[in-house]
Amino acid sequence: MENEIRKKRIFSGIQPSGELTLGSYMGAIKSWVDLQDEYDCIYCIVDMHAITVRQNPAELRRRSVAQLAQYIACGLDPQKNIMFIQSHVPQHAELAWILGCYTQFGELSRMTQFKQKSQQHADNITAGLFTYPVLMAADILLYQADLVPVGADQKQHVELTRDIAQRFNGVYSDTFTLPEPFIPKMGARVMSLGNPANKMSKSDPDGCVYLMDKPEDIRRKFKRAVTDSETAVKFDKENKPGVSNLLTIYCAATGKTMEEAEADFAGQGYGVFKPAVADAVVELLRPIREESERLIADKAYLEGIYREGAQHAQYLANKTLAKVQRKIGFAAR
Repeated sequence: MENEIRKKRIFSGIQPSGELTLGSYMGAIKSWVDLQDEYDCIYCIVDMHAITVRQNPAELRRRSVAQLAQYIACGLDPQKNIMFIQSHVPQHAELAWILGCYTQFGELSRMTQFKQKSQQHADNITAGLFTYPVLMAADILLYQADLVPVGADQKQHVELTRDIAQRFNGVYSDTFTLPEPFIPKMGARVMSLGNPANKMSKSDPDGCVYLMDKPEDIRRKFKRAVTDSETAVKFDKENKPGVSNLLTIYCAATGKTMEEAEADFAGQGYGVFKPAVADAVVELLRPIREESERLIADKAYLEGIYREGAQHAQYLANKTLAKVQRKIGFAAR
């Protein structure tokens, strides 16, 4: 079986450091659903990455399991995808230590996200925050992933992963698949409702919509969304970033083209436009929220999914890790 031609493998993960957002869904998870028949997909809840910043332990546990429920509610089929919690597969940490010994200090110090997060958490700049990209490299290389769906902010990490893999392969012969960044065609880049210059972030409760938000909360957030002093509903990212963001969300929620969306609101002001976008998002998220709530109540089912996922992931991870250990000279276990 292992020698058969396999589908290309995709690896991706989202931190359970906050509630999943509309941006998470439209920019990543919705695209993942479209990939599950064409690719061999591994989707991880990266709780080990989450602790580079202090977390409430009870909340981290709750969100890790709730995030799995939301993955499934969004359309990810547990029978087609490997889904698991990162800390349940200790091979991630073990390979990260080994790869850290093949990563240069200068490479890590140039990581844009480290610089940004160091400013945001100046009182808690840990070694984990600094070596975060090495763990990310281990996540990807452990499964011999061909493709990694990423946004522009994570592309640098995939490039570092390739550099580490090439360095290791150069010393010990081909060991790791060199992953390519993969930007799904349909992924919508959703910006903050309060500041459309910034990406929608789970750390900005007023500027983002969460998947589990109630309809009344969604409508309130869109009512407050930043637009401009004009009234024309048209896409102009440079001069009308707020309206352009709402149009992008409307198109992603309804499946309409930008031309169709602009035609829907021709001659109408923001008083009609903003509630219409809110209604489209409410209806998009309603089945996801309801199915998530049903799944979260079924703890035994979710536990079965993440335990089985971890077992499958460990089987794949062990194959890579054993090869790495042998090549670097560790004694056989």
